Order: sequence, then structure tokens, then C-alpha cells
Amino acid sequence: MVTGGSRGLGAALTRALAADNWRVIATARTAADLQALTDQISGPRQPNSPTSGEVVTVTGDVSDADHRRTIVQAAGGRVDVLVNNASALSRPGGGLTRLEDARPADLRFVYDVNVLAPVALVTDLLASLRAAEGVVINISSDAATGPYEGWGVYGSSKAALDQVSNVLGAEHPELAVYALDPGDMRTQMHQEAFPGEDISDRPLPDTVVPAIQRLIAERPPSGRYLAADLLAADRITAEGVLA
Repeated sequence: MVTGGSRGLGAALTRALAADNWRVIATARTAADLQALTDQISGPRQPNSPTSGEVVTVTGDVSDADHRRTIVQAAGGRVDVLVNNASALSRPGGGLTRLEDARPADLRFVYDVNVLAPVALVTDLLASLRAAEGVVINISSDAATGPYEGWGVYGSSKAALDQVSNVLGAEHPELAVYALDPGDMRTQMHQEAFPGEDISDRPLPDTVVPAIQRLIAERPPSGRYLAADLLAADRITAEGVLA
């Protein structure tokens, strides 16, 4: 299951998992974006291309309890991997703001999406995750650890998500629970954080997907990981430096 699955890292991961023949529940707030994703995945294939897995899309807001019940039902009785990727930078149209200018409603909106919804979704899916001895990946940010001006609302929510991940991993040793910092990416949300700036130098979200695939495949100890470190380890291994 991938939340925020219609754009950016969520869409890139959904495409990759489908190509690997997974059944993916992809959820997002915009039906048109989800439809564009499924059209892309189910488009014409080249001869001898691998069989694609199934992508089930569910439109809604992960901070809404009714929507979470719907996606839990769509998942059925077993969930091997849950990726809490859906994130809010600010209230719609709000943009980044200094903490002195943030209102309680600003924090409440961001925390509902970035912290409370992932906790609730893990709780809602706990039986299904346990049945699979599953993997939970909560997408974090370097804003969780660095004092970036204007990023206090978003960054503090990601810091809370990191600690939530730590505690879930301690309370549920049968699961693998990760907070993953993907690094800067060329996404719509990143562009919204830097309006009018050229962010074409940022890597595409697809470049981060192998880091997530590595967590799923190798299942290291629960904890916080940097995508750059996982990708660097992959490169070293490929060069034969590590066995």
C-alpha cells in the first residue's frame, strides 16, 4: 500500500512495484492523478515485456477515517508493505511560514496528514501487517533534523514521524519499521516550497525507488535510514568492493 501514490515518489514507487508484479493499493486525494497513473501503468507494452502487477486506486484523504476504512477493506487480510508517503507541506495555498506566523490550524492540518494519519493507518492495518510480518516505511525528510528557516511546521511533523517510527519498531519487533529520508527530489511539493525557483538540478523521484526496494528486500533492523546511504551501498556492492 502506497499513500500519496499518484505523484512524485509515490507514483514512481507504484510504477516500480507494479513492474515487479506486486498488487499495489495506491491512494491519493485527486482522482484524475490516480487515473493518469493507472493509464500509464496499463498502457501499451513492448513484446516480451514482464507482466505487470495489479494497481488498485482509492481516492481520498488519509487523514479521513472513512477513507482509511475503505483502503483497509481494499487491501484484504494481508499487507506486506505499507509506505506512508502522503505528506502536507502546509495548509492548501499556505506555503512555508515562520513559526511565529503559524497558527494552530496550520500545525493541526500538517500534523493530521504527516503524523496522525500514518499512526492511524498502521493501527488500522496492524492485523494485516502482522499476518505478513510486514514492512512499514514512513517517508521522512532532512527537515526533521535540520533547523531550516520556514520549515518549522513541516520539519517538526517529520521529526514526530521519526519518533513514531522508532516507537512502532520497538513495540512491534515482528515488523520492520523504517523512517526513510529520501533527500531532495524534483517533485511538485518541493517546487511549492521554492516557488519560482528552478529545481531541475534535483534528482527525479525514480532515483530513490531502489533505496526503498532495498529496504523491502533486505529488511535491515528497524530505524531511520537515508536513501543516499542505501543507494551508495548499492553502488559499492555493484563495484565489488563489498561482498
